[in-house]
Amino acid sequence: MKKLLFTLIASILFIGILSGCAQSNQKEEKAEQGSDEKTVKIGYFPNLTHIATIVALEKGYFEEEFGKDVKIETKTVSNGGLFMEAMATKAIDVGTVGPGPLLNFYVKNPNYHLISGAVNGGAVLVASEASNIKDLKDLDGKKVAIPVIGSTQDVMLRKALQEVDLKPTTNGGSVELFASAPADTVSLFVQKSVDAAATQEPWGYVLENQAGGKLLLDWDEFAWGKDSTNTVVAASKEFLEKDGLAASYLKAHKRAVEFIQSNPEESQEIVIKHLKDLTGKELKKEEVEAAFSRLQVTTDVNEKVIQEMADISKEANYIPSNDIKGLIDLSVLEGIK
Repeated sequence: MKKLLFTLIASILFIGILSGCAQSNQKEEKAEQGSDEKTVKIGYFPNLTHIATIVALEKGYFEEEFGKDVKIETKTVSNGGLFMEAMATKAIDVGTVGPGPLLNFYVKNPNYHLISGAVNGGAVLVASEASNIKDLKDLDGKKVAIPVIGSTQDVMLRKALQEVDLKPTTNGGSVELFASAPADTVSLFVQKSVDAAATQEPWGYVLENQAGGKLLLDWDEFAWGKDSTNTVVAASKEFLEKDGLAASYLKAHKRAVEFIQSNPEESQEIVIKHLKDLTGKELKKEEVEAAFSRLQVTTDVNEKVIQEMADISKEANYIPSNDIKGLIDLSVLEGIK
C-alpha cells in the first residue's frame, strides 16, 4: 500500500514538472512571437521623394497608429536595390521605394507587394551645358547618368528614348547609361564626364543652378509625365499577414500625404530638418521648394504605368518576365478610405 502511494505521488509530481515545463516553453514561444509581431522595421531613402515617410515619422503618425505596444525601427538606404535586399533579409518590413526595384524583385520572388502610391513625378532629364544637347534626339551617341542600373529613373529614361527611336547601348542602341549617385552628378557635369542625367529631385534643380545644366524634360514631360510613379509603399508578404499592422502603417502614411498636401511649406521644413539630423547636411530652402513643385504626393497608383515599367525592364533584360500579376495589392489601402 505504501509502495503504491509513493508511486502515485511520484507520478503526480512528474506530471506537474512536465506541465510546468510545457507552460514555461509556451510562454517563451509566445514572448518570442510577440516580440516579432510588435517590432515594425520601416525603410526609406534620405531624400525628398520619400517625404511621406519622413513626415509620418516626424509627426509621430506611425507611433499613434501602431500604438504603444509596437516598437518602430527605421533603416535608411541609398538606392532601391539595397532596399529590396534589406527587405529580402527581413531588415525592412515596409517602407517607400521606387517601383522599378520592387517589381524586379517581385518577378523573381513574389513575396513583396506594392500597397500604396507615395510620390508621382519628382524626376527630370537635364543636359550639361557643354553637351550642346537641345532636344531628346540629340542624346544619340551621348552618355547619360542614372542613379542605379534598373532604377526607376533608368526605366523612365528608356521610356523617353523610345519616343525618339533611341536605345541604350546595352540593347544595341547608341545611348550609354552611366550609373552614379545623384549627389555626384554635379562633379560629372563639371568634369564633362557625362552629357546628361536622369535624376530625382532636388538634384535636377542643383544641376541647373550649380553646374549650368539645361532642363531637357521637366517632371511633367519626362516618361509618363505627371503619372510617372516615382515612389511607392512596399511591404513583405509576411508583414501583410500580421493582423492590423499594414492598416496601421497605411493610416499613418495617408495622414502624412494629406498633411503634406495641405501644409507644403511646413512639410518642406520638416524634411530639411530631418535630413540634416540624419546626414549632417542641410538642403537649401530654395532647392527643396523648387523640387517640391516638381512632384505630387499621393496614395494613388497607376497600374498601367507599373505594367509598362515591367515591360521596359523585361526588354532591358533586367527581369525574365513582365508578368507582375499580384504585385499590386491595394486592398488594405482601400479598406481604410
